[in-house]
Amino acid sequence: MKYTATCVRSGDWWAITVPQIKGVFSQARRLDQVEGMAREAIALMLDVAPDSFEVDVQPDLPQEVSQARKARTALREAEQSADRATTAAARTLLARGYTVRDAGALLGISPQRVSQLVPTKRPRKVTAGPASGDADKGQKGGRAALKPDEEFVAA
Repeated sequence: MKYTATCVRSGDWWAITVPQIKGVFSQARRLDQVEGMAREAIALMLDVAPDSFEVDVQPDLPQEVSQARKARTALREAEQSADRATTAAARTLLARGYTVRDAGALLGISPQRVSQLVPTKRPRKVTAGPASGDADKGQKGGRAALKPDEEFVAA
């Protein structure tokens, strides 16, 4: 069963009622405590375990709070839509041969973000180890290796 706990701010407390059950009232100091207090009151009134039902907390909100919550929800949806559109546009630009840097400039995002949105599979460069002749010259990977008692002198 699911019960609705409505709560209204009353001074420093939240006054809690459960409309589905006559006579269930409680109070809580903070909004995050309302569910637990309502659950306890319902369980006592019905003589059931507190975890045997669901509680939906419905606070009485000022209009400004409701508007702000709606605006934030709309913002999240717009961000998700913008992300999808940006990814699709980046994919199209790269498929048409644009560079990652140009795609970023056109979309107003960094080239790194373009690469995150549309990862490209580039073949890894495989470098061979030092050639056998290089090992005799004290070179590793094309760089001169200094012996401990040598100093580097720029040519």
